[in-house]
Amino acid sequence: MKKSLFSLWTSIFLCLLLTACAGSQTPPVVDHSPPPPGFYRVQRGDNLYRIGLKYNQSVTTLARLNNLSDVNQLEVGQLLRVVPTPGTASASKPKTTTTRSTTPPVTSSSAALKNLNLVWPAAGRVLANYDGSSNKGINIGGAHGSAVQAAAGGEVVYASDQLRGYGKMVLIRHNKQVLTAYAYNDRILVSVGQKVKQGETIAHMGNAADGRSMLHFELRVNGNAVNPMPHLPAR
Repeated sequence: MKKSLFSLWTSIFLCLLLTACAGSQTPPVVDHSPPPPGFYRVQRGDNLYRIGLKYNQSVTTLARLNNLSDVNQLEVGQLLRVVPTPGTASASKPKTTTTRSTTPPVTSSSAALKNLNLVWPAAGRVLANYDGSSNKGINIGGAHGSAVQAAAGGEVVYASDQLRGYGKMVLIRHNKQVLTAYAYNDRILVSVGQKVKQGETIAHMGNAADGRSMLHFELRVNGNAVNPMPHLPAR
């Protein structure tokens, strides 16, 4: 009996010792040093969609540049290439190094949207307005399966469901500065690289996480979300 009690107390002591050791481990050091040209260091709350908008790259391109098998697995401090590696110059010619900024040129939203006339991407009423923080766009209600249309002509640069929190989403690039995003779709009807016309049906409306049928629509200039309402026609 004494031997059994001794073994029991020994086991408890070892468990407590291991727990204390585990709790005293030093947390991993996160690198916050400035990234080299052509790279971006992941910050808390980042995802590939937001990073891609900032550097005018699609999620697919960023995943390919960084050999990412899971686009949702990013770590704070992780270094990501956001600009493709330039072609190798001929060995017989001297190399000329030109430093290029990875940030798109600053352009006001009004200037970038001057010649871009948007139409409503869905026919329903606005359920939630843009506030610049918790909502980077507007939520438009409607019947499940109803048409989602391109707000302007452009090229599809993303059409997938790989970004957590957006469901099946489509991104359309309209010019070098302007993108529109269409999230919470039930079915996507376009593919990456496809050219679409204004008003063309690109998806069917799906449900948000709360179960309501809606379209989440964003307008971005140089990666920055802007309020789409002033740029949509009055109803």
